[in-house]
Amino acid sequence: MTSHIRTRARWGRAAAAVAGVLVLVACQSGPSGAAAGDTASVDDGTTITMWTRSPTATFSQTLIDAYNASHKNKVKLTVFPADSYQQKVGTAAGAKQLPDLLAADVVYAPDYAAKGLFLDLTARVTQLPFSGSLAAAHMKAATAGGKHYAVPHDIDLSAVFYNKVLFIRAGLDPEKPPSTLDEISADARKIAALGGDTKGYFFGGACPGCQLFTSWPMIWASGGTVLNDQGTAATLDSPQAAKVYSWLRQLYADGVVPASAKNESGPTWTQSFLDGKIGIQPMGATALQGMKEGPDLQVGVAPIPGLTGGSSSFVGGDVLGIGGNSTHAAAAWDFIAWTLSDQAQVDVVAKNKNITVRSDLADNTHAKQDPRLGVFNRLASQGQTPISVNFGKTFNDTNGPWTATVIDAVFGSGDAGSILKQHNTAVTESLSGGS
Repeated sequence: MTSHIRTRARWGRAAAAVAGVLVLVACQSGPSGAAAGDTASVDDGTTITMWTRSPTATFSQTLIDAYNASHKNKVKLTVFPADSYQQKVGTAAGAKQLPDLLAADVVYAPDYAAKGLFLDLTARVTQLPFSGSLAAAHMKAATAGGKHYAVPHDIDLSAVFYNKVLFIRAGLDPEKPPSTLDEISADARKIAALGGDTKGYFFGGACPGCQLFTSWPMIWASGGTVLNDQGTAATLDSPQAAKVYSWLRQLYADGVVPASAKNESGPTWTQSFLDGKIGIQPMGATALQGMKEGPDLQVGVAPIPGLTGGSSSFVGGDVLGIGGNSTHAAAAWDFIAWTLSDQAQVDVVAKNKNITVRSDLADNTHAKQDPRLGVFNRLASQGQTPISVNFGKTFNDTNGPWTATVIDAVFGSGDAGSILKQHNTAVTESLSGGS
């Protein structure tokens, strides 16, 4: 959740102001959408505007380039920094100046869908012959009142990345990734023992999105939860969560994790792994596309395990919908439908080492050629996407209650379990409060 190579977008200090704008939009337009029931799609040379946040820019532009080269319509992309994207969208919504195509972090999709930022795509989506194969977590997040307001754009999910070169140097089997947190700890300690600037494990300690993206799956895989089913209350005061954050705290205290992890806020949280200095690090699957392997870095991937086994993943990424005030809905839908087609999903998305948003295409030619993509595709159907209308201001805002919670749990003094219980109330209050 999430800096590149993928940090979840943050509301920052503008969260409250943006929330107010979105409430206004909801009152003005509602979630029905002017195009409800319309299924039209045209490729007539229309110029279509699209917005996305910086972590998704490369992915979106790759699809756009392929579409523009083969269609009369032309999509023009505008990219905004991740930490100001929500404010920009909120302001544009209030002024009814949203783009034709609007991409959004999947964790914000419930809020966007409920407040009329997207047109109703139900009729268009249901006519797709493969609609039942679209990424379930993304579709659920972008559905409100039984209506579909967006479709999956890209999938990013968390997984364990490990450097096979360092595994070999430490006497570990490079084809046997750790399958429990205890095994991660044991392997990471052996790698850290190599000395120098080599360390066994890394995380973004001051990056709230990075932390939830990589540590929540450990809780899920251990049988715990982080939110109730309605997304209105936190369940971070569980014994599983206490053990996970105690585990992270111990790795840091013992020097298995570099001291720099404490202040890593996201922008460079994968850099040390890319430089071949870190043995094991959970991160986003989209990181693989940009990794340059060589003598110091050979990348293996595996599911994120729990305390004693199991596995899970935080399924993130973005959804794509038609802006609530678009006057080019038919042309915008032509692009959206094409991005979901066999051609786009296999020859563009999968070819560039990304995860297809359609489960019926998971076993594609490119996935067969790179077993790591097979791991990602399996995790896409096994992982979770927490849904809460107030997710952003609670978990991704650096001034929100989750930031203080995870920093205290990992770096604070006192028992991690007690710290989580103390903070759980504040997290719940944020989740259940009005937006």
